Amino acid sequence: MTLDSTQDLTANRPDSLSDLELRAGVEAVLMITDAPVSLVALATALEQPVNVIREAVLALRDDYDGAASGSPRGFELREVGGGWRIFVRQEFDWAVKLFVANENPTKLSQAALETLAVIAYKQPISRGQVASIRAVNVDSVVKTLLSRGLITELYTDSETGAVHFGTTALMLELLGINSLDELPPISPYLPGADSDFDE
Repeated sequence: MTLDSTQDLTANRPDSLSDLELRAGVEAVLMITDAPVSLVALATALEQPVNVIREAVLALRDDYDGAASGSPRGFELREVGGGWRIFVRQEFDWAVKLFVANENPTKLSQAALETLAVIAYKQPISRGQVASIRAVNVDSVVKTLLSRGLITELYTDSETGAVHFGTTALMLELLGINSLDELPPISPYLPGADSDFDE
């Protein structure tokens, strides 16, 4: 990037930013992103220290939660997948569902959801191991999950040549969690103590 193009990018930015202006700048970035943005990425982009950006993000979160007004917004700022992103507040899911009621987004099949659950809880895991647990062929389902970006190839076993799969940051983001540790315990849903999910 040339000096002239850098000057063009910052032409409308004030020489010194007030807390409110910085907060609004952070908000503007968060409004146009479709993936969680880390504090470091925000700090780098806005040329501010990470601790200053952290304060701005937390202030926005509190504002959206209604800390000052007592009335929360219809959206919230959540930390997921290693960054921050704006989500619809759960209490207002009904409004969004009504809005998109006439649309028909492609959903995962029951087989795909079950396969994704096996991979999430047992990763790294090979296709053969998933098929053994589910007692069905999972080739096409694994291809679907790969194409949707919900799972990824982690490594290939040097002895067997089997590819081992794991979940992606996109899956964490769609579930609204930060790590696999936040997945609910699976044991209450298992039929017996001899299940393949037991460690």
